[in-house]
Amino acid sequence: MGKRYFCDYCNRSFQDTLHNRKKHLNGLQHLKAKKVWYDMFRDTAAILLDEQNKRPCRKFLQMGQCDFGSNCRFSHLSEWDLQELSMQVEEERRAREWPLDVAEPLNGSLEDWLEKRTKQLSSAPSSRVEPIRATVFQYPVGWPPVQELPPSLRAPPPGGWLPQPNVQWG
Repeated sequence: MGKRYFCDYCNRSFQDTLHNRKKHLNGLQHLKAKKVWYDMFRDTAAILLDEQNKRPCRKFLQMGQCDFGSNCRFSHLSEWDLQELSMQVEEERRAREWPLDVAEPLNGSLEDWLEKRTKQLSSAPSSRVEPIRATVFQYPVGWPPVQELPPSLRAPPPGGWLPQPNVQWG
């Protein structure tokens, strides 16, 4: 039988020979799957720039779906989606500038600085500071009861796991 090669991009395996691997790695399906994978990690500003330069996809606007999917050369984003994306780019830019604001010298007391900072954040047009909420873990539908699950699939306790004494890893 020989060794088998598994392609993580395409989620398939085949016999690992030089000919088979070369044929697969140069194949259209593999190149498309690899592009989709790396596009997941693109910068939001680059995505916005690409989408603004594309014309809208007529088929997607009319039917709500496109045969080409993520490989379509036209934009599948609406005006509202583009506005949301531009707001997200602006928030990311502000987040990168945040340490520069913090690094300014502290003139006066800490309370004065905190008051000034809250005024800056409240005056920003797209500042959406939401309170941190505790999330309740939900097991997927169809899973067995929690008691039957292995420890690795159980949700952690509310306070987190207690540190185990004298445990050596490795």
